[in-house]
Amino acid sequence: MTDSRATSPAAPASTFGTDLHLDLNGPGLRAGLTDALREAVRTGRLAPGTRLPSSRSLAGDLGIARNTVTEAYAELVAEGWLTAQQGSGTKVARRTEPRTAAPAAARTATAPGPPQYGLLPGPPDLAEFPRAKWLAAARRALTAAPHDAFGIGDALGRVELRTALADYLARARGVYAEPDRVVLCSGFRHGLMLMAHTLRQRRVRTVAVESYGLDVHRDVLTGAGLRIPALPVDEHGARTGDLTRLRGVGAVLLTPAHQFPTGVALRSDRRAAAVDWARSTGGWILEDDYDGEFRYDRQPVGALQGLDPERVVYFGTASKALAPGLRLAWMVVPGKLVPGIVAAKGRAEWMSSALEQLTLAEFIASGAYDRQVRSMRLRYRRRRDQLVAALARNAPGVRVSGMAGGLQAVVELPPGTERSVVRAAARQGLTVSGMAEFRYEEAGSAGRSAVRDALVVNYAAPSDSAWAGTLEALCRVMP
Repeated sequence: MTDSRATSPAAPASTFGTDLHLDLNGPGLRAGLTDALREAVRTGRLAPGTRLPSSRSLAGDLGIARNTVTEAYAELVAEGWLTAQQGSGTKVARRTEPRTAAPAAARTATAPGPPQYGLLPGPPDLAEFPRAKWLAAARRALTAAPHDAFGIGDALGRVELRTALADYLARARGVYAEPDRVVLCSGFRHGLMLMAHTLRQRRVRTVAVESYGLDVHRDVLTGAGLRIPALPVDEHGARTGDLTRLRGVGAVLLTPAHQFPTGVALRSDRRAAAVDWARSTGGWILEDDYDGEFRYDRQPVGALQGLDPERVVYFGTASKALAPGLRLAWMVVPGKLVPGIVAAKGRAEWMSSALEQLTLAEFIASGAYDRQVRSMRLRYRRRRDQLVAALARNAPGVRVSGMAGGLQAVVELPPGTERSVVRAAARQGLTVSGMAEFRYEEAGSAGRSAVRDALVVNYAAPSDSAWAGTLEALCRVMP
């Protein structure tokens, strides 16, 4: 079939609108185009309801005559692959479904469904993300953003957010912070990776960790080639006095405001002991303040960093107050460590969106962040109270330990029952973590000294609609 490609001069393809990639194969252009469109619909690459480019636009993109596209569209409409309606353009027919073979495993077995209820530690109530307020802040931030905000950016992060954080952290958490000491990162794990690299560059080879905590954080440190001896954790937090007996330790990772997962605060004399150790040895304290804003029985304890800003690296995040999907976290770094952190991160910002940074800066400056924290604090306090009351009524053999704070509670179980309770919960469609999951098995006597059977229950994560059922399921599996 012949086709005239040299019709009238076409406008640049970029002006036509919708892009559509097609490989034209076959004996003729119309047949090739028809086959390519049919195959794209058959395989699902063009989903039902997708609006196709106009015949003029597609002809210009492909460099063919418009009547060739018109004829191909008409043929596929006649076959039922496409629909065409005046004023609505040409679309993929709604009744057309991708015709792909099901995997063999799917034909022979039914995969188990997802758990019905979830209490795993970590996420906040994502349904409570303040969408409308965040959108309003984003609009204001975008309107006011300077042109350079859309460039690669400073390795420290946008100065607007660093300035807003310095003010907020000083006021709300007692952190000594200046904008040029604030480093933005995509999460605590990212910040810890940067810090581990910096410590290695400064010839630190050993970082003490708490005997209970997240294995992913320990993995970051060991992945950087660091040794990680354990500090025992008891009802008063990590036994920081033991730091003087650990050989070669150059830094220690602590969760002083609310130890994860045991739920206790680091006692004042142990806070002082950690700072004294850092001053006398030249060591560093890595303070993870992941949910320090959420204390329900009193004012939140101020950050440890305020005791010695030159020996403590402060880590914070928006993951609990807002959402982890924002990928926004921060470090407040002693002046001596800033160059090393910048070198580890690179010469430019490459992890966090400038627009999200500017939005959070506006969110904080407008007071919306404070209001969000207070709102979620009340919400999570009610959830914790409901958890404690339900267990007292239905499972008097267990108790909730740890301070009234954070997003999770520790439910103490009778000795020897943790594994059976976790398995029973799974049969009820309930996912929950046992304390053993967070125990540092390499800790030797330090790790074994506080062994106990317990569940770590995230009362914050379930939505309002799921909370009652989740609580009932938890009570049913209690011994």
